[in-house]
Amino acid sequence: MAGMLLLGSRRYSSWSLRGWLAVRLAGLDATEEVIALKGGGRTTEIHARSPNRMVPYLQHDGADIWESLAICEYCAEIAPSLWPEDRIVRAHARSISAQMHAGFRPIRQNCSMDVERTPAPLPEISEELAADVALLSRTLEGALLRSGQPTTFLFGERMTVADCMYAPVAIRINTFELAVDPVVKTWVRTMLDHPLLREWYALAEAEPAEWRLVY
Repeated sequence: MAGMLLLGSRRYSSWSLRGWLAVRLAGLDATEEVIALKGGGRTTEIHARSPNRMVPYLQHDGADIWESLAICEYCAEIAPSLWPEDRIVRAHARSISAQMHAGFRPIRQNCSMDVERTPAPLPEISEELAADVALLSRTLEGALLRSGQPTTFLFGERMTVADCMYAPVAIRINTFELAVDPVVKTWVRTMLDHPLLREWYALAEAEPAEWRLVY
């Protein structure tokens, strides 16, 4: 039975991107419904349709799942390869995924996702933001170099939940030209060149012009 994945505007909704990537990588049959994020995400239709009044929200095979990380975990139950096979490596991947879900607030507040924004550095970076970017770089570098040599994705040669959770960060690093380690920059280029990210960008570009937010 086909499911339903409720998303916010692909141009801006970083949490929607995380859930969408997991659903696509797991091969779930789910119809996608996209809602404009007018009013900073405080959209009446989202409030009416999503249990936590946010996106993404997945209905699949009798299950209702909200919150990006919960959707990723659900998808990994169906497609176990979305987590690393090794228990210890999997624990590392789970830890940084949860870290993304709960942390990096200065980056999220100062470097909002906009997939159509022309890349340019911020005119000024606070000490708090600089420290958060440094922590982000160390976190990603630690995953990429865990085996001693850089891996294509965060925990190997295929995307995992960790890559899903950090995909919007790859966009932010590129958009705001954030200072990260060279191995992280290589991962960013790999992510942005992935067919699913290219598809997301194309779908974002095709959204109605009236969905665009005025800064």
